[in-house]
Order: sequence, then C-alpha cells, then structure tokens
Amino acid sequence: MAEFKGLPLPQRYWSSATIWLALALSVLDGSIANVALPTIARELSAPAADAVWVINAYQLIIVALLLPLAALGDAIGHRCVFQAGLILFTLGSLGCSFAGSLVELTIARAVQGVGAACIMSENGALVRYTYPQNALGRALGLNALVASGAAALGPTVASAILAIAHWKWLFAVNVPIGLAASLIGRRSLPESPKSASLDVFGALLNFVLFGSAFIAIDLLSRGNCIRLAIGALILAAASGAGLILRSRLQISPIFPLDLLRNGGFSLAVVTSIASFTAQMLAFVLLPFYIQGSLHRDQVETGLLITPWPVAVGIAAPIAGRLADRISAAILCGAGLVVLAVGLALLALLPQGASTADILWRMALCGLGFGFFQAPNNRSMLALAPMARSGAAGGMLATARLTGQTAGATLAAVMFRLRTDAEIIGFAIAAILAGLASAASFARLRGREPPVSAYAKLDRERPRERGI
Repeated sequence: MAEFKGLPLPQRYWSSATIWLALALSVLDGSIANVALPTIARELSAPAADAVWVINAYQLIIVALLLPLAALGDAIGHRCVFQAGLILFTLGSLGCSFAGSLVELTIARAVQGVGAACIMSENGALVRYTYPQNALGRALGLNALVASGAAALGPTVASAILAIAHWKWLFAVNVPIGLAASLIGRRSLPESPKSASLDVFGALLNFVLFGSAFIAIDLLSRGNCIRLAIGALILAAASGAGLILRSRLQISPIFPLDLLRNGGFSLAVVTSIASFTAQMLAFVLLPFYIQGSLHRDQVETGLLITPWPVAVGIAAPIAGRLADRISAAILCGAGLVVLAVGLALLALLPQGASTADILWRMALCGLGFGFFQAPNNRSMLALAPMARSGAAGGMLATARLTGQTAGATLAAVMFRLRTDAEIIGFAIAAILAGLASAASFARLRGREPPVSAYAKLDRERPRERGI
C-alpha cells in the first residue's frame, strides 16, 4: 500500500477550513456562556446553582460521548459523524437562541454538546485524512493554534457580543457560521474506510462511566451531596470495570485498549492528562491570584493572562513543523520542563511584582505548553493505524477534557482547604508539568518509534486489518 498522500489542493484547504471552523465554534461555546451566566440566571429567574447546568450540560455530554462517537466514526465514516455534528450543533444553537426557560436552554445546550462531541471526536481523524504523513505535525500545530485561540478568545467574544446585543445572540451567531461550514464540508471533507460495527452496549457503559464520573466530580467540588457523589463514583467504577473487561475481548473496542497497549501511545495519554491538569489548575487560579494577591482590576487581569495563549499560538505551529522531523518525546519533554519552570516562577512571584515580571512568566508558560501540545497529538495519531484514527482522535480529546476537568476540580478543592490556594496550586501545577515531562521523556526508552518510522507503520498496519 502506498504512503497516504492526503487530499489534493485546493480541496485540502477547504477541508481544513471546515474542520477548524467547526472546532473553533465547539471550543468557543465551552466558555462563551460563562460570562453571561449571571445575566441568564436573572432573566430566566433561575438560582445560580441551577444555572450552572447551562455549562455542565454541554461539558458532560461531550465528555460522555467522545469515545463512542469516535468508534462510530470508525464504523460509518468520520465525515458522516462530523457533518451530523455540525447540523446538531447548529440546531442546538438555534434552540438556545429561542429558549424561554432554563429547562429549554439546558436541553438545547445538551443538543449542542452532542454536536460538539461529534466534531471533537472526529477532529484528529479528519486532520489525518486531510494531510499527508510528512505534514501531519504542521497540521496539528495549526489545529492546536485554533483550539487554544478559540479558548482564549471565548470571554472576549462573549463580552463584545453582550456589549451590543442580548445574551441569546451568543448562540444565534453560530447558526450562519455552522450552516456555511456544513455546506463547505459536503464537498471538501475526506472520505475514510468503514472498518467495524458499533458496540452499542460498550457505548452505553462508556456513557455511564464518564457521565457518572463528571457528576461525582462536580458534586465533590461543591462540597454537597457527598453520598450522591460517592454513589456516582461507585457507578462509574463499576461501568469502567465492565467496559475494560468487554474491551479486552474486542479487536476495535470503544475504550481503545488495543492502542493503550502501545507504550508510546499510553505515555502520550498520561502526558496529555497531566499537562492539561496543570494548565487548567493554573488558569482557574490565575484570575483570583492577580486580583486578590496582586491587587489588579478585571481589565488588567485579562491583559496579564493574555501572553500565555498568545505564546501558545506562536509556539504550536513551530512545534508542529518540528514534530515532522524531531521526536515528540523530546519536543514535549522540553516544552513541559519550560512550563514547569514558568509555573514555579509564578508560585515565587513577589507581592509587589511589576507588570513586566508577570508578563514574561505568562509567556514562558505559554511557550512551554505550546511546544507540548502539537507534537504530543501527532504522536498519538501517528502511533495508531489509519483504521483506528477515530479511536486515537477520540482518546486525544478525552485525555484533554479529563485533564481540564481534573484541574478545575483540584482548584475548587484547594479553595475549600487553603487560604493560600493560589501559591500552593501553582506549585502543584509545576510538579504535574514536571511529571508529564518525565512521562514524555520515558518514550525515548524504545517505546516510541523514530519519526521516520511512522510512515512505515501506516504502510504495514492497514494490511493487518484488510484495508
């Protein structure tokens, strides 16, 4: 079998535009409603604790559906699932813009979440089928730039819309963009082989596992309903055990044990979870630290945090290009050392720190994180057979969201336990980044093939699956 060449030009550019436009929309809507949550709660006469489900419904559905939808993409085609996701996301956005009660808004957000899960679960696989093997790192660098840029711009975009329009326009603006992306995608997105049938019972176990775990973590972080949280954790553990036992007997399981048996892939997953935990822990703590300990206002806080995502945006495409020639273990390990140093320096920031002192530390953290993300994603995708691209992409997104959820939860727990939560939190984040760096460098001990071997792996392994 010849080495995969990707899509021809200019179809490759149109496919990329569709993939990244949809990714930007799904990531933006993960944070865009946060800014308007007090206004939404007030206008819909809802308690703040209930209004939080406008956020949680979206996140819970995504986390619970990523792996089943990735498996569905392997079964019926990534393009099909992605296009269905775009339509669902657009319909959910339309529903949000017409919602007249908290229940209606929460249901519409759940529909949005299903659409976003379809988009995120197929993102990595579609990038892999769009670009040739020797340009995959560069493409994933741009992918990381889009994701980090959308996450960073979320609050800014929300504030800009709310300054001139009603909160419902936060969702209404998605409708024409989603329709345009869907129309472009119909003609440009790559086709992929259909390799397996969907394990419906395994998908149900996965949904219960991640859904129960998310609810338990949310309840524990709030410090209430402890018995309910423990019950949810027990349900998650039982579902997880059942899913693992079932996956051991399958060739292409929903929970990708076949991929996790590869040492390089499993270490990439560990690296991703630990790194995103450190990143989210720091991101949650930073506004409180800057405003509380450093006595800066809200506008200054936003500006002082900005160098982090800007540095990620600069570093990610560069790291992606390098990942096509240099081992991901080295690039990720070095980047995470820089991130650990930056976080440690934030923990040691003096009370009277100048603006310059804060800015260069933020930029250092962003630079380190940017050099980790794209190479690690490339490694995860390239170590999987083309026929399992969906499973690898789903695991990639699941690792990211698992780390982000763990980081946010850890921050909430620390606020409950410590008065100096920020300083201790930055130190813990630095330790996590250091451990992630160690996991990445461990791939050099024969667990990760050299970059030149990835193409050979893809030429050999599809024959094993009859493609």
